[in-house]
Amino acid sequence: MKVNLQDQRKISWVAVGGLLCFLASQWFRSSSSSDLIISGYPVLTLLGGFAAVAACIGIYNQSWLFRTQKLTLRRTLLTTLFLLIGLFELVHIVSFAEEIPNGAMMESEFSLMMSTMGSLVCSVGLLLMYTLNEKEFALPRKFLLLSGTLGTFVILYILAIQEWSMLPSMLDGEVLGGIFTRVHLMVGLLYGIIAVLLFGQWKKTKDGDLPTILCGILCFFFGECYFVSATGVNDLNLLLGLLSNCMAYFFIQKGLYTSVVDTPFLQQQVAEAKMNYIAHHDDVTGLPNRRRLSQQLKKMMDDAVVQEQLVGVLVLNINRFKTINDSLGQQAANRVLRQVGQRLKQLSLPGEEVFGLGRDEFALTMTDFSSTDTALRRTRSILQLFEKPVLVDGNEYHLTLGIGMAIFPHDGESPLEIIQNADTALHSAKEQGMELNRFAHAMQMKAQERLQLENDLRKALDRGQFYLVYQPQVNLQSGLVVGMEALVRWQHPQRGSVSPADFIPLAEESGLIVPLGEWVLREACAQNKQWQEAGYRKLCVSVNLSMRQFRHSHLLDNINGILKETGLEPVWLELEITESMTFDKDRSFEQLRKIKEIGVHISIDDFGTGYSSLHYLKDLPIDRLKIDRSFVNEVMEDSNNAAIVSTITSMAHHLQLKVTAEGVENEDQMVFLRNQHCHEAQGYFFSKPIKAAEFEKQFLRDVDKPTG
Repeated sequence: MKVNLQDQRKISWVAVGGLLCFLASQWFRSSSSSDLIISGYPVLTLLGGFAAVAACIGIYNQSWLFRTQKLTLRRTLLTTLFLLIGLFELVHIVSFAEEIPNGAMMESEFSLMMSTMGSLVCSVGLLLMYTLNEKEFALPRKFLLLSGTLGTFVILYILAIQEWSMLPSMLDGEVLGGIFTRVHLMVGLLYGIIAVLLFGQWKKTKDGDLPTILCGILCFFFGECYFVSATGVNDLNLLLGLLSNCMAYFFIQKGLYTSVVDTPFLQQQVAEAKMNYIAHHDDVTGLPNRRRLSQQLKKMMDDAVVQEQLVGVLVLNINRFKTINDSLGQQAANRVLRQVGQRLKQLSLPGEEVFGLGRDEFALTMTDFSSTDTALRRTRSILQLFEKPVLVDGNEYHLTLGIGMAIFPHDGESPLEIIQNADTALHSAKEQGMELNRFAHAMQMKAQERLQLENDLRKALDRGQFYLVYQPQVNLQSGLVVGMEALVRWQHPQRGSVSPADFIPLAEESGLIVPLGEWVLREACAQNKQWQEAGYRKLCVSVNLSMRQFRHSHLLDNINGILKETGLEPVWLELEITESMTFDKDRSFEQLRKIKEIGVHISIDDFGTGYSSLHYLKDLPIDRLKIDRSFVNEVMEDSNNAAIVSTITSMAHHLQLKVTAEGVENEDQMVFLRNQHCHEAQGYFFSKPIKAAEFEKQFLRDVDKPTG
């Protein structure tokens, strides 16, 4: 509403100001000597004319500056029209060369003809384009548009020169002829009609560019009023009409900028904000979700380390919520969840923040406490908040909660660990029939176990305990295997198979991820080259880069060395990074640019789970986005996840990036992704990660057979 009022004021100022200027100029014209006007007329007209030409060419250039795959019909016609008008204005100025008896330069009949024809073409063109339906169409080549415009102008120019005697005269000596006045009167009426049409369209559509365009049309209208009021070649009204047209060109250019730059940018911001909200908020309660909890907790923990403070995490669960859901129904149960979320949020203290974890679980973070006892007292007071019943649909429901607590740094070293430990404490409380339980663990035993695992990890690479498995990446349209992701596994001699979730974070923290990652890269490239030499169809192999690898100063040299050593062409290697690696914009962009220059592909893994701004995405030198499995897993059950997947896919298409979905586990998910025009997918529906020999047997020896 605020923007609407501003636009109304702008239109009113232009209308009233234009009218007052017109009336004032007519009074000045009738009461002033023409000598001053005649002496200054040529210079001012030339300056105004060249300004008009520059403005028209600027409109043309600006319209083409921000190209997309499809343009609206109106925008293309506007581009053509003002290039043509600019040419008319240019000829009008260069043919401004007739002398009058006192030696001053005045309008020639030919220059008036060009100016009048330009006004007529402009008014008719604008009327046509704003009465046509707004459509999008495939853009033709630019030279066709330019040559068509120039061809039209050349025909009109030749007609004006060769058949001058057939055209009505614009001048009778130094007096403007009746044809000049009648044509400009008609053009003024056309501009009046266009102004009414635009005003109606703006009231209906609220398009942001229409008010500014409408101001330009009003300036054109007042320009025609000046032309109609002119009586001779030395009339001040001709100059004022030209200057009014210059002002109109300025408004048109500004309106076009709004249309092709401001409005799309604002729409992109709204889409990004919506996507970010969906990705980080629980759809039932509207509270920040688990993803946001992890992000916020990481910041709190970093601050707590610096300030030597404690951070507490409570995971809360509504007891017997399944009974509530079964008896009241899903909609009423959702209202219960919203009531609980609102009560926790409204009664939270400074330093506390509430999160919705989905289903019937909530989380609350605490930072403003000095000891574990203080945190426990506060947690017990939270239980008392629900002694008062919850009111839903006029009915009162008495709820009880179970709470699990974990405190940083005593109960964990990472956000995930703290959340998991609080959740473990909650389940332990439920098993023991308690309302509140704090996580407890033997810290020394855990530290010893962690140290032993790190020692084993250091020996594992030298002892050949690591091996690679490969998961196929399938084209969703053809069903063919088009790539593969190489994943590292650890076969411990005593522990057996160690989960990557256990040893990868440990390798990251200890720095062992750098030699391990280098081994994975070399092994994957060597295996891919071996398959190519065996005559199998060439496929691209994807390898994950860790944060430490990405920041390593010799990364590019290592990649080049491994490619040279194995003989694999760079085009058959893809490196996967995460969003968090691009936080340091200057450094990461330079690193990615160098990798791209040698021909290696780059993708962003687990896209959508990071919390970095999408502002730099369009500038990243990447080839692919990989949609995180957390969005794909419940894409058929959770409309928010479906919206996120659809948005990421659409955005990637507009940015001309490929999209791969991870974690596809059933046919319904595959069909949904295919309908969203997702390019490729991987997951257990096609195959779990398997060893090289099995991958070769299943997918390479019969590589042209569709999968899934």
